[in-house]
Amino acid sequence: MRWMIGKARGTARADAHCPLCEARAESHAEVERVAYFACRQCDFIFADPAMLERVDAGEPLREYDAAYWESELASARQRAWGSSLARAAEALLYCSIPVRNFLDIGTGPGYLLDALTTYLPSHRDRFHGVEKFPPPPTDRSTHPNYIVSDLRDVDATFECGTCIEVLEHLTPAMARALAQAMAKVSADGALFVVNTGLTEYVRKEDPGYLDPWRRGHITCWSVAAAAKVFAPAGFAVHPLGGKTWAFAVEKLPARDARPGPLRDRIWHAPEDNRRLLADPRMGEVMYLLGIESARAY
Repeated sequence: MRWMIGKARGTARADAHCPLCEARAESHAEVERVAYFACRQCDFIFADPAMLERVDAGEPLREYDAAYWESELASARQRAWGSSLARAAEALLYCSIPVRNFLDIGTGPGYLLDALTTYLPSHRDRFHGVEKFPPPPTDRSTHPNYIVSDLRDVDATFECGTCIEVLEHLTPAMARALAQAMAKVSADGALFVVNTGLTEYVRKEDPGYLDPWRRGHITCWSVAAAAKVFAPAGFAVHPLGGKTWAFAVEKLPARDARPGPLRDRIWHAPEDNRRLLADPRMGEVMYLLGIESARAY
């Protein structure tokens, strides 16, 4: 995805129809001459539907070029060696099936692969990352499981993973395509933690998260909104208590609803997943990170 749509002001609009549920949405904010709307029914915040349609038609907002990656690499590295490690550890403890292959979706430069390899070196081969629009080779991970591809073209099966700072860049149509691609590569019971600023986060903590031109943040999701695109692809969508910037999706057989908060699962994670997080060389630091991060909110 490339982002280069011009910044010309369009016709002012007071409301719009939600592209997820078709309910009437009200004006939420105007950011850099882009109108954002909020749906009261599914709590979805989205940029002007005309802009979303142009993005879907292939008009980029911003080029994923050297200038983009120069500004993005520092924040990607900071996340990978910090909060993203915590999300990965949590995902492995929330997952109810043994994890043979872990996937970071939209891995960017692949720094999370490097961080996971550092802290879990005995299981380096289990971690994979996929990126459709990678930075130059000199700025990306050399991990052997760094995959340059559209997710839908990946020929492998995964039990667990992360999708970090991706969803807010996607139109509803793109999000539906992502959900279908995730379903294609997911084992039954696979779980992914999706890290993105939710509508509660934007309203109460960081209104500046809506950022159409510099970061390409054109949508803002709630758990209810996410269910509109992930449930049709066969996923249950789980809130993560206290986290206004993440949720989880789980591909389940229809007969298995798995009620209750995910946080309760950390004490009963499959033994294989607990062993994976307690590396023979590095000790239990990742296991403890997952436990404490799940309980901290």
